[in-house]
Amino acid sequence: MKIMKFGGTSVGKPERMHQVKDLITRDDQRKIVVLSALSGTTNALVSIGEALADAKKDLAKERIDSLHQHYLTFYKELLTTDAARSKAENIIKEHFEFLNIILKISFNEAINRDILAQGELLSTKLFYTLLQELGIEAVFLPALDFMSIDENSEPELKKIAEKLKLILANYPGERIFVTQGYICKNHRNEVDNLKRGGSDYSASLIGAAINADVVEIWTDIDGMHNNDPRVVEKTRPIAQLSFDEAAELAYFGAKILHPASIWPAQQYNIPVKLLNTMEPDAAGTTITGKEQGTGVKALAAKDGITAIKIKSSRMLLAYGFLRKVFEVFEKYKTSIDMITTSEVAVSVTIDDLSHLAEIVKELEAYGLVEVDKNQTIISVVGNMIAESEGTLAKIMNSLNAYPIRMVSYGGSRHNVSLLLDAQFKNNALKSLNEGLFEW
Repeated sequence: MKIMKFGGTSVGKPERMHQVKDLITRDDQRKIVVLSALSGTTNALVSIGEALADAKKDLAKERIDSLHQHYLTFYKELLTTDAARSKAENIIKEHFEFLNIILKISFNEAINRDILAQGELLSTKLFYTLLQELGIEAVFLPALDFMSIDENSEPELKKIAEKLKLILANYPGERIFVTQGYICKNHRNEVDNLKRGGSDYSASLIGAAINADVVEIWTDIDGMHNNDPRVVEKTRPIAQLSFDEAAELAYFGAKILHPASIWPAQQYNIPVKLLNTMEPDAAGTTITGKEQGTGVKALAAKDGITAIKIKSSRMLLAYGFLRKVFEVFEKYKTSIDMITTSEVAVSVTIDDLSHLAEIVKELEAYGLVEVDKNQTIISVVGNMIAESEGTLAKIMNSLNAYPIRMVSYGGSRHNVSLLLDAQFKNNALKSLNEGLFEW
């Protein structure tokens, strides 16, 4: 079997859903089709939850009605027969009745997760209705029947595999299965999710669970590019990446792929392809365990970074100093992106500011603490960068006009990361593009 995951833009318009239908019926291979919510839906659901959290029920109602209207327009353009339209109307009615009932009850985080799940449930049910209307045989496969996470919000891959194999065994002759990305059940058997962008993660987890031949991630761009095409004019898709290279790019800002989605496929050595729904014959990017070539392949930028420096004259000879510092971040479950040290100071970067005040307060027991917000990490990714002659010099020469706050070099053979103020990001990416890639 293969996995075909389609993002929000790939299903965001009725004509795009029809393109997805064409893509999944192009061959006879068995496949599990994983769908995201229609583009814009998750943002709308987040805003509904925020309004309810702020006790602004009138605003939440207004946003629910606006989203409802969007779906009423959508299904009429998607479907043509009275029977299919009637079914779609009932689906939409059911889900928006649920959202309106929530207006009348006490809001909490569990309810918020239920709200966020509505997008994927709606998109898959409407798409399945389209397949039924066209007489295309398929099985509706609810993700909540098999996708689960533990108390640490980590996917339970063994359980997922066991449940999926039992379900699929009931349909030995069926070739198309339709399921949701993003949503799952938690250890309390409540509706939960794999966080934003989690549909990629769902696809990779499903691929690992059934040992699929390939995981295809279909978006609106022809593969992973060597730089951010929204910022830099001259970019090109990368034909091949290793799992490690792709993971670095995804983690440090490449929007086309969810950062966690590489790990499951890598564990079972399942190729991942990044393909373009609008240009289905384009080669895209293939990600495998094989490393090809050396040197720089691509750049990525991660915004919303905060740098924290702890300066202490006691650090020089202080046994266990770094352990104490890192224990503060562990206590507040805040992950660190970059680390640099000197004889009297250590600097780290974080992207989660939920507990920044508490972290700073505790770190002040160990020295003077400085905080710099609105930073960006630019990551230069490739194979054997540290061993490639002249690469570091090219990077630094390209950035000599910009003040660099931190550099991480040598921690990975695939990555050189640089921290600078967010105001310099776009120009820095353009300068690196000119300095590192030959055209």
